[in-house]
Amino acid sequence: MKKIKYIAAIFATAIIASGCSLDETPQGILSEEQVKNPQQADGLVTAAYSSLGNDHYDTPFSLWPYGTIRSDDAYKGGGDINDIAAFHFYEINTGTMTDFGEADGLWFLCYKSISRANTALSVLKSVSESDFALKNTRMGEMYFLRGHFYFMLKVVFGHIPFVDEDLPIDEYDNVPNTLSNDEQWAWIAEDFKKAYDLLPENQSEIGRANKYAAAAYLSKAYLYKAYRQDEKNNVTGIDTNDLGEVLKYTEVVLSSGKYGLESDFAYNFLPGSSENGKESLISVQYSKDDGTMFGRLNWGDVLSLPQGLGCCDFHKPSQNLVNAFKTDKGLPMFDNFDDANYSADRDASDPRLFHTVALPDFPFKYNPDLIYVNEWNRNPNVYGYYASLKENVDPSCDCFVNIDPFYGNTKNRALIRYADVVLFRAEALIELGRQGEALPLINQIRERAQKSVDYVSYAPNLNISLYIPGTNCTWNQDFARQALRWERRLEFAMEGSRFFDLVRWGIAANVMSDFFKTESNRISYYKNAQFTKNKNEYIPIPQKQINYVGGIYKQNAGW
Repeated sequence: MKKIKYIAAIFATAIIASGCSLDETPQGILSEEQVKNPQQADGLVTAAYSSLGNDHYDTPFSLWPYGTIRSDDAYKGGGDINDIAAFHFYEINTGTMTDFGEADGLWFLCYKSISRANTALSVLKSVSESDFALKNTRMGEMYFLRGHFYFMLKVVFGHIPFVDEDLPIDEYDNVPNTLSNDEQWAWIAEDFKKAYDLLPENQSEIGRANKYAAAAYLSKAYLYKAYRQDEKNNVTGIDTNDLGEVLKYTEVVLSSGKYGLESDFAYNFLPGSSENGKESLISVQYSKDDGTMFGRLNWGDVLSLPQGLGCCDFHKPSQNLVNAFKTDKGLPMFDNFDDANYSADRDASDPRLFHTVALPDFPFKYNPDLIYVNEWNRNPNVYGYYASLKENVDPSCDCFVNIDPFYGNTKNRALIRYADVVLFRAEALIELGRQGEALPLINQIRERAQKSVDYVSYAPNLNISLYIPGTNCTWNQDFARQALRWERRLEFAMEGSRFFDLVRWGIAANVMSDFFKTESNRISYYKNAQFTKNKNEYIPIPQKQINYVGGIYKQNAGW
């Protein structure tokens, strides 16, 4: 935290000039007095927003190393197990050290972003609404961004310190990370509640948070908060009051008339006119040719491009994930999906498979003239033959940018989308014993998947059905819970959230132990993998951060 204290002090006296929109390159340096001028307040806000794109390939804010490759959805990929070795150790939960630079870098970047939000809030509080009409709106945006970065830190690191805009900079190093799990989620939820109360329903500029984005994230925070965890990461119960808050704020979004599911699943992951569509509650905005060296590219996901198209073939879908998309009479194969590997010639599948995973001999990113082939894989003997599609683009797109040796793109990345909110609500209803009300919500997601075939018309044997109680299923609470969890996996596969879902539900140890056991027959290095309950739910607090504050941080359980 000491590094953040220094950054906050510097940032308070040298800040990006105002007058620029979220799309423009910040210019100029201002003194502290100028920064506190109401005319400059928007510059501070813009600087805080810019943090959303200030990640890097080894510190990605998409959290793919922590939310996807630590789960049963993906392998690390790359050249071999030593290529960004820290991510390999996170994947197999063996050999993890407390001094990995990648984790320390993620911690640092998130708190740097929080520092920017706090600086903006401090200045905004010092101006009057009569001098700056957008004061309350901009404060709401900063609470939203701060809540977002605290949420990221919480799901990755477990126990984190909280600093706000009212805390003097020289007190940062005295803040411990010893709040209980419930107290931490309450802190995060409060940020989103402040944002919800202050933000308008509509914003004139795309990319700014509004009331509905805050409601969506607030419902997400309450859903995580509902699953009570003890100090050893065990889920000890589910709080019905928190679930009630999930229902309250999901209803705000679902009844808004402003958002909805895209007609085709593909539109969520295509550049151009579908970006910032009706399913996106808020997205990180990327760009090129904006006066900066490379443009505002999505640096956090540059490693996932197949080697045959550039570099570097990380973030590889697992065989287990591909098998999970198989269907029998249109329904998931809950109990035997992984008994045999998916074969396009033999097996029926959910259409979302072909939107999520690049499979050999099929078009890459919907381009019939660009067939994905085995030779594009960098190390198939270690990591197999699949590639991730959602974060990638068709290389013929003008949004595809050579940043040698990498290739980046300007496709926006949704932080939270309408489908999330639908399934947040369904999950809360199921855990409240109201699974009958959850059925049409889950079927709404599946019906959209049914219709998402135009871009993947080349895919064989597509078959997905709705759940029809008494005909193809028995819709009791246990079955509904299984269906909901399966739906979240398929809908958000490779989007960086799977592992955090498993931890929230309290099933990470069981799922990952089973995964390592079966997958070790496919991936040789999984013979060394193991999941230690009451430890591997979170990665360790970076030792450098503990040292910076003289040891007042408590290390996570098991570490």
